[in-house]
Amino acid sequence: MKFRCEREVLADALTTAGRAATGRTGALPVLSGLKLEQKGNKLTITGTDLDLTIQLSIEVGGDRDGGVVLPARLSADIVRSLGQGKVEVAVEGEEVSISNGRSNFVVRPLNIDDYPKLSTPAANSVTLPAAQFGDALRQVVRAASTDEARPILTGVMMTAEGDGLRMVATDSYRLAVRDIVGQQVLSADQRVLVPGRALTELQRLVSGGDDVTMRLGDRDATFEVGSTRLTTRLIEGEFPNYRQLIPASHPNTLTVEREPLLEAIRRVKILAKDATPVRLQMGGDTLRLTAITQDVGNATEELDAEFKGSELTVAFNPDYLAAGVEACNGTSITLFTLDALKPAVVRGVGHDDYLYLLMPVRVP
Repeated sequence: MKFRCEREVLADALTTAGRAATGRTGALPVLSGLKLEQKGNKLTITGTDLDLTIQLSIEVGGDRDGGVVLPARLSADIVRSLGQGKVEVAVEGEEVSISNGRSNFVVRPLNIDDYPKLSTPAANSVTLPAAQFGDALRQVVRAASTDEARPILTGVMMTAEGDGLRMVATDSYRLAVRDIVGQQVLSADQRVLVPGRALTELQRLVSGGDDVTMRLGDRDATFEVGSTRLTTRLIEGEFPNYRQLIPASHPNTLTVEREPLLEAIRRVKILAKDATPVRLQMGGDTLRLTAITQDVGNATEELDAEFKGSELTVAFNPDYLAAGVEACNGTSITLFTLDALKPAVVRGVGHDDYLYLLMPVRVP
């Protein structure tokens, strides 16, 4: 095996596939590597930890076909460290040379025979606009849990809703729901639970593509963007009944410009130490934000706003509140509240396809 490739192209490909290679202790050693397969001028690079697989193809100048498994992080670091221009990779017996100009590295490969065989993606597919799907991922994945002790909550549920696709995620403190209207991806009553980790990686991929092709199997899902393919195992289990969490009505509505609110939250939360909540005092035509930390100090800021309902003070985790406001599209958001202890809902004005619900924090 021998080929040449521009440094930036090869470094980016190794880094992308390397995000799926495992760094866990106790895993098969070969899973810490990337499988490189060259045929003619096409190089296919694969990384997997058996739960998540990322595979992509790039054009190279091929001299000799073949395959090898290289240590993922080491090979990416080596290529990234080299100078501008083409990098030559050559397999000679039990060694792999990676060279560029007057720089040369020799690496011992991993056993290619130990590398797992990958399953074939499902035949049936549906294609979505990458920009629309990527925006939905940006809005929803942030609400998925990262606590592996509750695996169900680390996933994003995709389900058929009306004439489109609905994506839902919750970590039990907040909930995000996004509808993609007019995209028939799943059959009626069908739902799948896709790991949030996989969709976080997919977010990076869709930013550079025009379309996303999705293939759903019985136990896995595959997403294709250009020449890159991401495959992930689906999570088994029953997703919580999220509908019962969404209040049927909200008598209080606060409408405020999105960017000024985000900036105000970021400022006052400087004083919100040790998970101190930020209080929102709503009434009339102003919104007052306050953070108080005992023995440290306090911060307040007022914003112009439009409020309808009974005067109310409600407190939120500032990071969760900022995440919801940031996720909304549009120049203004509306915060719907019932009282100081019931779930609140954030929506972008004029953008009813997205809902972000968060639980308030009890304060004295």
